[in-house]
Amino acid sequence: MKPLILVIAAAFTVIGCASQAPTHIALNPEVPNITQQTDIELPIAIDTIDTRSANFIVRFNDGDNAARLVSPSEAPRVQMDQVFRDGFSQAGYRVDPSSVKHLQIQLEQLLTDVDEGTFGFEANSQIVINVIAQNSNQSLTKRYRAKGLLKGPFSADFATLELEMNKLLGELTHDIINDPELNQFIQQ
Repeated sequence: MKPLILVIAAAFTVIGCASQAPTHIALNPEVPNITQQTDIELPIAIDTIDTRSANFIVRFNDGDNAARLVSPSEAPRVQMDQVFRDGFSQAGYRVDPSSVKHLQIQLEQLLTDVDEGTFGFEANSQIVINVIAQNSNQSLTKRYRAKGLLKGPFSADFATLELEMNKLLGELTHDIINDPELNQFIQQ
């Protein structure tokens, strides 16, 4: 009798643990392949801000029920700031907070909407980053977008969503740091 009770208790414990869905997504944006943009180590100041209206980055839509919102495990602003600092350093710039050449990188949107159905899921990701470059007498503003669509059987797993978001962040970071117009403006 005692072993039966232990087996039943262990089964309920395992079931309880298995039903706990993760509550956070771990983003891990990396510095993409960067093309050397300048031979002279030009100083630039970089400031990354998060202008999103909400902190969550994944929204699981479930028909008429309330959406399940998933937050990042670390602040995207901090992660993206480090990626841009490292990326512009690899491009030949020297990050200097006192420089008159200033880049403000605004994280406007970082969201994946997941619709789950009976036979699968569809995840639409959209990332928008606005860059404002300023020097002593003029400014340049550019908006960069990346979109992604994932479809699959069953339900969306966090690892797949993380990979997709990190891939899109890498593509967008590459486009910004290697943008000829932006680099030409910085080097004026």
